[in-house]
Amino acid sequence: MALAITSSTSISRFEASRDQTAKGPLFGSFQPLDRTHSHSTIVNYSRRQYSVKPLNAESKRNDSIVPLAATMVAPEVAEKVEAEDYEKLAKELQTASPLEIMDKALEKFGNDIAIAFSGAEDVALIEYAHLTGRPFRVFSLDTGRLNPETYKFFDTVEKHYGIHIEYMFPDAVEVQALVRSKGLFSFYEDGHQECCRVRKVRPLRKALKGLRAWITGQRKDQSPGTRAEVPVVQVDPSFEGMDGGTGSLVKWNPVANVDGRDIWNFLRAMNVPVNSLHSQGYISIGCEPCTRPVLPGQHEREGRWWWEDAKAKECGLHKGNIKEENVGYLNGNGNGAVHANGTATVPDIFDTPNVVTLSRAGIENLLKLDDRREPWVVVLYAPWCPLLPGKQCFNKMIWAMEGSYVELADKLAGTGVKVGKFQADGEQKTFAQQELQLGSFPTILFFPKHSSRPIKYPSEKRDADSLMAFVNALR
Repeated sequence: MALAITSSTSISRFEASRDQTAKGPLFGSFQPLDRTHSHSTIVNYSRRQYSVKPLNAESKRNDSIVPLAATMVAPEVAEKVEAEDYEKLAKELQTASPLEIMDKALEKFGNDIAIAFSGAEDVALIEYAHLTGRPFRVFSLDTGRLNPETYKFFDTVEKHYGIHIEYMFPDAVEVQALVRSKGLFSFYEDGHQECCRVRKVRPLRKALKGLRAWITGQRKDQSPGTRAEVPVVQVDPSFEGMDGGTGSLVKWNPVANVDGRDIWNFLRAMNVPVNSLHSQGYISIGCEPCTRPVLPGQHEREGRWWWEDAKAKECGLHKGNIKEENVGYLNGNGNGAVHANGTATVPDIFDTPNVVTLSRAGIENLLKLDDRREPWVVVLYAPWCPLLPGKQCFNKMIWAMEGSYVELADKLAGTGVKVGKFQADGEQKTFAQQELQLGSFPTILFFPKHSSRPIKYPSEKRDADSLMAFVNALR
């Protein structure tokens, strides 16, 4: 069980405050609070809360661990505020510094708020909390798939700040079922959402049920596709807090308006410890299989789930960022066009007269030929994939390389090389896996002129020049 962090001076200041008011109304009498002194009262209250309380506590408060003084003050200091009040507060804090926003969050929620720490540059949040001088709590999700460097970093942060990070773990039975049924790397084929749901979202949901608010390191410049409108404070649109129900959890984003470069300038200026992976080209850091370094000039989120579209790059912890019209991206494969009545349209892709649409019979005939009249290059694709009953989603990873494939087809027009496409999802998927070497979508095959066995394109590079080099090397 992790401990909440406390200030050694908070109790003495609290007692001094009681001494100064001894000649006035009794502290425990139910007198209305003097609004001119309400700020100092809140400060003392939040510093007084130092009891042990795990993040995954039951949703109802256990009064036996609440300090006696807190039960004597009326009204309750960390009062529940309606959603529209947080919209107003977000506007008021729009130009506030991260330190000021952090201080406001810790002041308002005391021991019922915690910082979500991922082991990346959001260590800045811990530094800001430390600078406020208030007690604060930190939790992290250990998915079991983190880099060794990240685990070492956790230990360094704990020692540097003298804190205990409250770790949350996925359910072992759920992880076992996922791995046994789909293997260790199913996310490369059908999107990262299922794995993230088991290893991150559900443990987070459990953690937040023991809180009334949480603090994240989201920034608007992190992911233009999903975080461009993140406010500094909001009622959490996705998760519930200890009181249960919609609106029971508040989400604070103190660095929402801060540029990533300014975050790093702050970390260097304050000599804050950072994950050693950053020096190896990693910027945004998550689980080891789904994180890689980025090249100079690349956006930081290009190192996360790089096989998916930018609008899909949320693991589910911040799925509330994704607008309704983009809800289909939640499964990691994107969303198709939608009519005003909510029904999905079915546009095809690689739509050019230079790309031949192959049926199951057509691809089977092509596969059987030992002596073809001309070579073929064929893309196995899946423009539609199941999301929810009655809904479907567009595979943006394939859509993103559509231009390159169409350009390839145009370049090969009249050269004697045929270009085709075969929709290999749904009932065709098993056949494609067994007979056409389908691994993940899209898979590109070259059928030589005098060979029955197709050759699979081995590279992740989808640009037209790379595809053309592949074809020219084999035709």
